[in-house]
Amino acid sequence: MTPKVLFVGRNHYRLPLDASLARKWDALSAEMDLRVLASGTGTDPRFELVSPRTLDGPRFYAALPARIARELRSFRPDAIVTQSPFEALAAELARRATRSRAKVVLEVHGDWHTSTRLYGSRLRGALGPLGDRLAGIAVRRADSHRAVSEFTASLLRAEGREPAAVFTTYSDLGVFTAPVVPVPAEPRVVFVGVLERYKNIEGLAAAWRIVAARVPEARLHLIGSGRQTEVAESLAREGVEWERRLEPPALSAAIDRARALLLPSASEGLPRVAIEAFLRGRAVVGTRAGGIPDIVRDGENGLLVPYGDVEALAAAIERIVTDHELAVGLGAAAAADSTSWVSTPAEYAGRMRALVETALAADR
Repeated sequence: MTPKVLFVGRNHYRLPLDASLARKWDALSAEMDLRVLASGTGTDPRFELVSPRTLDGPRFYAALPARIARELRSFRPDAIVTQSPFEALAAELARRATRSRAKVVLEVHGDWHTSTRLYGSRLRGALGPLGDRLAGIAVRRADSHRAVSEFTASLLRAEGREPAAVFTTYSDLGVFTAPVVPVPAEPRVVFVGVLERYKNIEGLAAAWRIVAARVPEARLHLIGSGRQTEVAESLAREGVEWERRLEPPALSAAIDRARALLLPSASEGLPRVAIEAFLRGRAVVGTRAGGIPDIVRDGENGLLVPYGDVEALAAAIERIVTDHELAVGLGAAAAADSTSWVSTPAEYAGRMRALVETALAADR
């Protein structure tokens, strides 16, 4: 019997779906009868979207239990797959209100502790303790769990729950799978990510200034936008190349022009950008934080430093920009490791169906 599954997440969609997202959701639709609750614009019979407005985040979560309850009454899913503990908490409230027997499958894509403390306004930090308690309740009440990395699995285990499965989310990485080009002679590195506090853009800026003073010919390419644009603007005034956004083909080319990707984050679930860099045969200079060590092995396919250690980060970047042979060797190992992190839409959808059916089988 084909399971009926309601997917709930804070994702923003613009319908009709672009080709890469369509491949994911079409593959899932082939495995299950599904509905998606999220935010965005446009129409698709599988999607129920709320248009973004002022205070979009608070509005989304405040209305989410009622939205899920409506789907429980009309769509009557067998399972609800939630993208984080906060959506799972809304699902728990909804199924209690409707007396639904739908199973809640909680996915952990990142560290919920950082969502209030290191993302968005600093005022959100005051919600940290409350967010931790609510997330803990949601984790313990959920019927089944999926992690995307060993790091996110450890977050579940800290709450006394073992994940039913650990696997990455499907991403369309096609443009990054072209033949690898040689590591450039130019001493250039690249950062790709949102300019938010959890990405540690301020620490990167401090480290880069040390490197630039020691190796004046070194170059940094910064790609991203977010709340901390003032940091990027100050670096741009000092000669750093900064672009707010690049489409995937241009992003792949930007990685090709660099010796390594910089990933100085305070936390990551499983960083997709590291996989993209590996596919292009580029090492990652990152921190021992979150799920980064699940991908990057120090001295093998990249360099790892303690989070918050500006001097150590600067030293690692300096090694990459001054030692071409090191960059080539680490990049070759990164390319060899890249295939283990790639899946097809069908493989991902099959794993998702198995995850849902495991949750449903426990009740039977």
